[in-house]
Amino acid sequence: MIRLEGEIGIADAARLKEVLLEALRPGAGARIALETASSLDVTAVQLLWAAERAAQAAGVPLALEGTVPEKLRNPLREAGFERLPFVDAPEPVSGGRL
Repeated sequence: MIRLEGEIGIADAARLKEVLLEALRPGAGARIALETASSLDVTAVQLLWAAERAAQAAGVPLALEGTVPEKLRNPLREAGFERLPFVDAPEPVSGGRL
């Protein structure tokens, strides 16, 4: 389980990328929980988006788990990221593709 907590921004990008790359190893996979995240900057959104695309291409399971807070979905929607799978996800998300 990858649990994102608090504000996830540029300062967290290297570590988030490292964790996501580990989850994308063949035979790996992961669930990502956003319930305790208070904000995602564009860097975090890009990393999640890229990880989702890489997981699909590699056939590695990468899924959201739990509730995606409205405080994350609204700003993303307003910024034009409505195509992200979790922006309009029903609550709670359980096992849905990221």
